[in-house]
Amino acid sequence: MPPTSNARETASAGSAAKARAGGFSRWLGSATSAGFRRAGASAPAILQLVVAVVAAYSVTHYGLGHAAPITAVTVTLSSLGFVRDARPVRVLETAIGVTLGITLSELILMAFGQGIWQLGVSVAVTLFAARIISPAPGFAVIAGVQSALVAMLPAVQGGPFTRTIDGLVGGAIALLVTALIPRDPRRFALADARRVLRVFSDIVSDLVIELRRGPENDVDRVLEDARRTQPLIDQWRASLESALGIARISPFLRRRLPELKRQKVMLAGVDLAIRDLRVVIRRLSVIMRDGQPRPQFADLFDGLVGALSLLEQSLTDPMVRPLARQHLILIAVRLDPDELFPENTMVEISVVLELRPLVMDLLTATGLSVAEARASLPTLPA
Repeated sequence: MPPTSNARETASAGSAAKARAGGFSRWLGSATSAGFRRAGASAPAILQLVVAVVAAYSVTHYGLGHAAPITAVTVTLSSLGFVRDARPVRVLETAIGVTLGITLSELILMAFGQGIWQLGVSVAVTLFAARIISPAPGFAVIAGVQSALVAMLPAVQGGPFTRTIDGLVGGAIALLVTALIPRDPRRFALADARRVLRVFSDIVSDLVIELRRGPENDVDRVLEDARRTQPLIDQWRASLESALGIARISPFLRRRLPELKRQKVMLAGVDLAIRDLRVVIRRLSVIMRDGQPRPQFADLFDGLVGALSLLEQSLTDPMVRPLARQHLILIAVRLDPDELFPENTMVEISVVLELRPLVMDLLTATGLSVAEARASLPTLPA
């Protein structure tokens, strides 16, 4: 007997429920795996935080005799945190903001006592003062949180400004731990640098394909991909500045300074080159509307893919930098508009002229000065 419509509907609903359950299980498994990977990656930061908290508590409790140095612990945790930007200056700014909120709140409590309106005054004064001192919104929020805590918690033994002293100790411990038990700043900067160079290379590779296609090309899509690169550059810059700041004060990481400084030079050149690339692709998106392939440009960009690969390798092997430089010079000497387009087509010549600063900026990324990079290009007629 064939199944009734109700039976079919029940079976269909059961299948849908199983599918939803399976989808949820896969999502849960993926989220759990991601969570474990995230926790594993945070292990060095967790170790640093634990050591800092124990040290801050020990100094204030056993060294200074403060019964419950909550402020020392909270200042230490707030100053270090889990943020990727672990520069000493950021740690110091956070410690100052927290200590500012504690001190202002203690002053108001000394003058007017504890109560609900004193809480409001403490928070208001702290937020105004923090906004005057720093433009960063997070600075004011951290200061305000600590001010509110001091205004609400019972007075501590030890007299006025005990919590301020605890806060200063917590900030000092955070800075000391940043130098003596640093997180691995080079790892994040290196990963971000590789990500930028690989995305750069992928965009150029896609552009080569579109330039060879001619009809039905999609250079506009490549342009959209190029426009989305700036957040990656900004992330690389933040992680690199953090690495440089830590390496300057850490006796264990100071030997990494030359490598990080070379990476800073590369970042400056690559940032400018990607900006130049957007300009070039924007021009190409216009001229490729005629549906004609541009093999000369495809060959030039194909050479850039190899140079970018060498530039990425040079991040960990400085001996590769001269090879990347030589590769780029071989591209640079070809950027003579009259040689590439002797028929003097102004549209193509304009693209060549815009390609010249792109290659020049990549040459500076290999360590050449601007003057040296410019000298590698063919001289243009006056």
